[in-house]
Amino acid sequence: MNIFYFICGFLLLALVDSATTVPTTHAHTVEAPTTLHPVTTLTPEQECAARNSSCEACLKLAKCLYCKSSRQCTPYPVGKVLPPSSVCQLDDARWGVCWLNFEALIISMGVIGGLIIVVVTVCICCCCCCKDNKKKYAKEDEKWERKKADRKEKANEKKAERRAKTDEIRRKYGLVKDDNPYERFENA
Repeated sequence: MNIFYFICGFLLLALVDSATTVPTTHAHTVEAPTTLHPVTTLTPEQECAARNSSCEACLKLAKCLYCKSSRQCTPYPVGKVLPPSSVCQLDDARWGVCWLNFEALIISMGVIGGLIIVVVTVCICCCCCCKDNKKKYAKEDEKWERKKADRKEKANEKKAERRAKTDEIRRKYGLVKDDNPYERFENA
């Protein structure tokens, strides 16, 4: 179960990270020479604490988790898949979007992941079974075609026998028709 939560967390991180990435355009600008100042990097705690103003501001940074009950923006616990209850309860935690709590996010991702797995499994099974069934159906089709041809041949034989009997009866009683159906008209 922990692996499932880890995969869901990883997918969510990737999703939010890709959604928050802003495409950069390469513009040619001329920069004035500047003096170098030492650059200070903020720790994740400081970065998230600076975004405590609102949920939207907090979640613009994918590293942060917003707790609705305490109205605090805290760094997402990277070592854990799910944030522990000491940081924030799952139903109060917001990550990625403000309108969806973490608990619902995990459930929906689990359902979507489960559906994808079921669909892929069914597709694979159908593909594997259809190969065998095609051979089986080809044999059955060939068998039915042979039977159909045999039935047609027997029907033609019976039809010829009936025609021969009918012609024999016509000859017997003098009802034989001439081969030429046309007759000459005589003027009287």
